[in-house]
Amino acid sequence: MKTLNELEMNERFQLMEETAKAFSETSQQHDEDVTFPFENFQALKDIGYPQLSIPSEYGGGGITLRELMKHQEIIAKYDGATALSIGWHMGIIMDLGEKKTWDDAKYRKVVQDVIENGALINNLATEPATGSPTRGGRPETTARKEGDGWILNGRKTFATLSPILKYGVISAAIEGSDEVGNFVVDSALKGVRIDETWNSVAMRASGSHDFIMEDVHVQEEDLVSYRTLGKKDPAGWLLHIPACYLGIARAAQDSALEFATTYSPNSIKGTISELPNVQEKLGRIEMLLMESEHFLYSVARQWDESDEEERSRMSSELGAVKTSIVNKAVEAVDLAMRVVGAKSLSADNELQRYYRNIRAGLHNPPMDDMVIIGLAKSSIGRVENTKKQEQQI
Repeated sequence: MKTLNELEMNERFQLMEETAKAFSETSQQHDEDVTFPFENFQALKDIGYPQLSIPSEYGGGGITLRELMKHQEIIAKYDGATALSIGWHMGIIMDLGEKKTWDDAKYRKVVQDVIENGALINNLATEPATGSPTRGGRPETTARKEGDGWILNGRKTFATLSPILKYGVISAAIEGSDEVGNFVVDSALKGVRIDETWNSVAMRASGSHDFIMEDVHVQEEDLVSYRTLGKKDPAGWLLHIPACYLGIARAAQDSALEFATTYSPNSIKGTISELPNVQEKLGRIEMLLMESEHFLYSVARQWDESDEEERSRMSSELGAVKTSIVNKAVEAVDLAMRVVGAKSLSADNELQRYYRNIRAGLHNPPMDDMVIIGLAKSSIGRVENTKKQEQQI
């Protein structure tokens, strides 16, 4: 028998399915035109989605990480760019509430805006000169102390959600020190502007333009934390990345299955779904995605059921989930295109969009090389610890 919470969760999944289905109707056009799907985000706001991941003690939905991943997978099945974009907001607002890294009053002020107005937030750390912030480069964006506040100047790239973003959490080098601070910047402030530079072949509708600050004045309270360069605490919320690409791969699987079960060339009786070589590809897709689904949701559940100390030891699992699922998703979409054949390369075919979007995951954090090296060090450390223990006996 399902508990009340499980019934409520399933109702939320059903509502999300009904809401997100409409996204597929415009996803191709937004991709072609490199336009931002404002209507998708309005639909998500209308069902109260942006507040679902806010802890209940702050008035939000207080959903688990596992439930959040399922919502993200559902959205991605209908529109990958929308899923990846809203995923940053959903994960960040959850993480901040759980870890309480900000001053409580500041966090409450921001989440109240989310609850009442559907305000969206994202971390903006990437810059042209520093590359990925996970590599540890010092920001060229600067923060200068002035009176009772700070003056910010700089440019952030890959500012996903920028057309609709209310708050950007900006990493900036504090002048006169070696410190790097994180500042909350309201996009409505004087000196903030969006330079519409986004023209990637992948995730074209994510609105990942450049976020520019020219002598932007923020208050003292807007300096919300300090950053240790190159240091990353385990972050369960980043599982929204593999959840997104799993959803896209499921959409590609559906396309391949629909084609295989309806296409009947005059050279055979029945449809191509009856051919062993096609079945082999469809079976491999199912196995890849089955493995991915179990990996994602088992680790998400582990995060939900762990305390802070246990979570601090989950870096390897979290990184492995992202690397494993994204690479499996890339392979699954490639197999789906092989099932459909040359028709999958048509600009009118959704599979070519899935193919382009899925490859963006290879460049989302954490990077594959860092994950693999981390796993190697972890396994080496295990052996060394065992040897030390044997020597002590």
